[in-house]
Amino acid sequence: MLPEEQELARLESELANLEDQVVTAEETLETLKVETAQFQHHYYQIVGWLFAELDRLVAQIARVAAGLEPENTEAQTQAEAAEQQAQKSAEEAGLAEKQPPPPEITPELKQAFRQAAKLMHPNRATTDAERKRRTTIMAMVNVAYEKGDKATIEKLIIEFGHDPEAITGEDVSARLVKTIRRIAQLRRRLNEAQQEIAAQTANELYELRLTITEAKEMGGDPLGDLERQLMQQISEKKIELEMIRQQRVSG
Repeated sequence: MLPEEQELARLESELANLEDQVVTAEETLETLKVETAQFQHHYYQIVGWLFAELDRLVAQIARVAAGLEPENTEAQTQAEAAEQQAQKSAEEAGLAEKQPPPPEITPELKQAFRQAAKLMHPNRATTDAERKRRTTIMAMVNVAYEKGDKATIEKLIIEFGHDPEAITGEDVSARLVKTIRRIAQLRRRLNEAQQEIAAQTANELYELRLTITEAKEMGGDPLGDLERQLMQQISEKKIELEMIRQQRVSG
């Protein structure tokens, strides 16, 4: 084997390893997005509407209290802030109620995603035109993955394989240059994906999901406990609202 062929073999081995790392990182990233969406939907289904109701009562209490002191600018400001929070909570709860739950990420769906990513990832392109083409297709793959649409991913794989652009033939020198460039591209993408994963895992929803999962594994029912706590707070706020309304009438 010629020296350049030996170097090509070494680089192609490194390239294959990097491709696996990038595919794994991107699968992890997409799965994190879906699992976070699943948790968010479940969370809002159970306690989101309770938070919205609690914030609505807090806003009403703040507005009635502000009405007792019309010259108190701080009370007016607090009432406005409480009303904005109540509106935000109501919108979030309403949006979650309308949206269907995210799909389950099955092993078969993950396998299809990995196959697609290895075949058509933009980092395998050597020209700008080919990179744009692959980016568009991979975006379609990502959307299908987040929808749990395995059939669409498989269809995209077949269509990509039949594309004339997928057929290549190069000599050793050209393959060396392309492999070196691909390695550089993959390293950049791996770094980007790792940064995106770090951002996802730093998200408050992710932390909350971990905390609740760990508590459930230990036999707890954190969402049930929170639901009961919120219902108790709502009951207390209703009493408080009625009392302050009576105070306003008697005053």
